[in-house]
Amino acid sequence: MSKIEITLNQLVDGLLGRIPSLIAAIITLLVGLYLIKFLLRFLTNRFTKGRIDISLSSFLLSVIKVILYVLLILTVASTLGIQTTSFVAVLGAAGLAVGLALQGSLSNFAGGVLILLFKPFRVGHAISTNNGVSGTVLKIDILYTTLKAGNGTTLYAPNGPLANAVINNLTDNDTRMLEYVIGVSYDSDVNVARNVITKVLAADPQILKDPEPKVLVTALADSSISLTIRAWAKNTEFWPVYHRNFQLIKEELDKNSIGIPAPQREVHVITGTETQTKFPTK
Repeated sequence: MSKIEITLNQLVDGLLGRIPSLIAAIITLLVGLYLIKFLLRFLTNRFTKGRIDISLSSFLLSVIKVILYVLLILTVASTLGIQTTSFVAVLGAAGLAVGLALQGSLSNFAGGVLILLFKPFRVGHAISTNNGVSGTVLKIDILYTTLKAGNGTTLYAPNGPLANAVINNLTDNDTRMLEYVIGVSYDSDVNVARNVITKVLAADPQILKDPEPKVLVTALADSSISLTIRAWAKNTEFWPVYHRNFQLIKEELDKNSIGIPAPQREVHVITGTETQTKFPTK
């Protein structure tokens, strides 16, 4: 036999020997594709029923889809007899390099997942944090949360630091407490001042009766008696009620001759061992 015939016979024998593994690989590919579609459809339904945020669910489905297809390709290649060890090693090294290069982004991604899963705030909520972020939430993405600040500017807060911050959600509850601290002069009658303030709050229909407003003496300061006023209003009406009653309390205290003194100090000028003059200052 010629060399060509020998080569052709070897090629045919090799192909015939590969037929079982080729058939197994095709079956594995078809079954794998069906199982991936079934799993993705199942997860989509579960995310929809569980009311998982659409941004999170779409991202997770994309990641799961890529992982499943990579695993399927490796399985089919292994079934065909292709060595996949080096390929897996390359993927691992590439994943490690990408992870090190994107540490900040991965932190933001993890924070976004936590925010979308546990929902400490939602779109439309007003929030403030201990790291200086405050505003109304416009959008929650995987990496960043977009907020509108009180001055009308737009803030883009990374989800990593935001998820680890102490978040004060100002919108989550139906009611919110108004609090004022007002100083009245020492020669004023505290009970009269308390009655005046209580009447102002009672006259406002947007101030809730339960819990009832409180006017408490909370400090005896250097130049005034500090009164802390606490009342409750609906969250949607908070700021108009807050500012309106602040002004009304001041006006009613003035009408009843209850002064709100400015801070005062006495400066003693001493020459030698005797006090020469005293200068009261404000």
